[in-house]
Formats: sequence, structure tokens, C-alpha cells
Amino acid sequence: DCPGHPKWMEPQEWLGSTLAKKFPLHLVTNQPTTRLHSQYDNGMTSTGSKIKGREPLRMHPDDAKARGISDGDVVRVFNDRGAFLAGVIVSDNLRPNVVQVATGAWYDPERPGEIGALDVHGNPNVVTPDHGTSKLAQGSSALSTLVEIEKFIGTLPPIKVFDAPPTNPRPAQAAE
Repeated sequence: DCPGHPKWMEPQEWLGSTLAKKFPLHLVTNQPTTRLHSQYDNGMTSTGSKIKGREPLRMHPDDAKARGISDGDVVRVFNDRGAFLAGVIVSDNLRPNVVQVATGAWYDPERPGEIGALDVHGNPNVVTPDHGTSKLAQGSSALSTLVEIEKFIGTLPPIKVFDAPPTNPRPAQAAE
């Protein structure tokens, strides 16, 4: 998988693949502007950028209209690997069929410990592949994947990732 000369190598997931019939949107991720990777996702600047507590996702107006989605809606982003919720920003600064979300939202599964549980906060790692770029490099290839998006209907699950964990009181000392 590492030829010694320039060569077209079809990506595993791209809009020209047969998988795009099932998942017609190309999700690209970037480093966030409101935090350093995931550091300070609980900070005022990062939380202030969220939409209804969810990581913002940018989507072309044509793609949003085709799915009945409006600016500020919460959507379910999914593929065969998993699903996460995000808040939509409709923007013509993207190509049609391309959506964008920043990396680094803290993972907040609706049902902790359940494989495939919906991430309610907007972590794109739940839908991206987990494999290296090549046998030689093994760099991260998780910044690009195919997904489908639908408007989230129903009561939004709470964001729990910023809550302190429960504490167990110390047992009472036995009287001496």
C-alpha cells in the first residue's frame, strides 16, 4: 500500500464509491477553533459555540433542504460504525454533499458501556474508521468518512459529560 511513485489509490470512503449510495455525505473533520484538540471542551469559549449543547456541524443549504433540516436544528449523523448528535449551521461555504464538524467534543454516550450507543454531544470518532494510513506510517486516517444525516426528533438527551462523577461517602468508622 506504499508504492515508490505517485499513483491514484482509491480511498476506502469517498463520494465516488459504491458506499456513497447508502451514505451520501462526506464528513470531513478539522481541528477546533474553540479549544485545543479536546482540551477545555468544558470551557466557556467551547461551550458557548455549541448548538443546544451539541458540537456544531456545517452543512450545505441544498443538503439541509433535501432532509428538512434548518439552521439550529439538532441532527443525528450516522453510518454503520455509530452515530452522534450535532447542531446544524447551514452554510454555502461547503460543497454540496460535504459536511464538516470539528474534532474534540468529549465523548458522551447516551447509554455508557453499550457498544454503538448514540454519542449525544458530537464526537465524530464514533463514525470514523479506526485504521492507519498505511502499513508504513500508521498515522491517523480518521478525519474523513461517509455518513447520512437526519433531523433528530424527540426529546434531546441531556449532556452529562461535564457533570462530576458521583461520589461514594466514606463508610462510618466502627466505634472503638
